Amino acid sequence: MRKINLPVSEAEIRTLKVGDEVLLTGVMVTARDRAHKYMVEERPDDIRPMLEGTVIYHCGPVMAQDAAGVWSVVAAGPTTSIREEPYQADVLAEYKVRGVIGKGGMGKKTLDGLKATGAVYFHAIGGASQVLAERVVRVPGVHKLKEFGVPEAFWQFEVVDFPVVVTMDSHGGSLHEVVDGEAARRFNDILAGM
Repeated sequence: MRKINLPVSEAEIRTLKVGDEVLLTGVMVTARDRAHKYMVEERPDDIRPMLEGTVIYHCGPVMAQDAAGVWSVVAAGPTTSIREEPYQADVLAEYKVRGVIGKGGMGKKTLDGLKATGAVYFHAIGGASQVLAERVVRVPGVHKLKEFGVPEAFWQFEVVDFPVVVTMDSHGGSLHEVVDGEAARRFNDILAGM
């Protein structure tokens, strides 16, 4: 089990390989569809410091706010990442993001972007949203809440030992491609045996 502190350097991320189990500690940022479109189309400068050297979490969290205005995370499971395929490589390069967390993996454009920029794709456990929320110890800030709404806003999550697995690395490795290839081979074997 590797422990990675955020922000993290490109050099350290490039030491990770497909299959590495990692515990992340530090501040990550949530971003979904609207946020990715905004980052690519608008290229806002005010979010650059928030994103540089950290990871983007594909997550539409369930949030609660107490009487003092302090936010807490109720549920924070990963959302399907492939929706961000048109944008992700550009976001990695533009904002110096070192990783992406989600579920289901991403495509060739993102894999090429990971190699070019020195970033990785981390798979988080789907269906464990409350367990993952317990790893968030503080919500340092939120950006574009009024404009985008709770699930689509940029939430900053300070996490301790947030569990993920590297399923796409900066060397061109993709566990998703391996699994897809093996599934296709087995399917064809079954069809041939009928």
